[in-house]
Amino acid sequence: MYRPGHYGASLVAYAPVGFVAIALGGVELALACGAVAVAGAMVPDWDQRVPFVRHRGPTHTVWFTLLVGGVLAVAGALLGSAAGFAGAVVLGAFGFVVGATIVVGHLLADVLTPMGIRPFGPLRDDTYTLDVAKAANPIANYALLALGAAASVVVVGAGGAVAGVLGL
Repeated sequence: MYRPGHYGASLVAYAPVGFVAIALGGVELALACGAVAVAGAMVPDWDQRVPFVRHRGPTHTVWFTLLVGGVLAVAGALLGSAAGFAGAVVLGAFGFVVGATIVVGHLLADVLTPMGIRPFGPLRDDTYTLDVAKAANPIANYALLALGAAASVVVVGAGGAVAGVLGL
């Protein structure tokens, strides 16, 4: 997929995380991390800028998902450390989930294309593809973007409603 499709897929992948955060009263955190998820949506495609790294190679794997999750876990823990150990643990865990979600959203969009992904490389060379649309298909890209935008609206509304019921 191209940029609009990846933005949409990132929003769709982040939707459950954002819902939980909003439902628990963390509206600002959810919105900020949603922005981080969209901003990071193209991180796996940085492989196109690195010589000798195959596109949809190492940056399109579960291992890269864990790496990005780990980087955001450290960032979250550092930000949360101002609130003590518990804050560092909670924001570190949330950072990991957001980081992993960034890559998972990207991989889900790429699995829709004929080229697919090899998420377990180099341990396994299995290719996963749903072969729904070519990456350059503007209809597929903008449909994913619209789906992500719709998911975001639903999450904000539903999460806010749950928070209201919980009194948060």
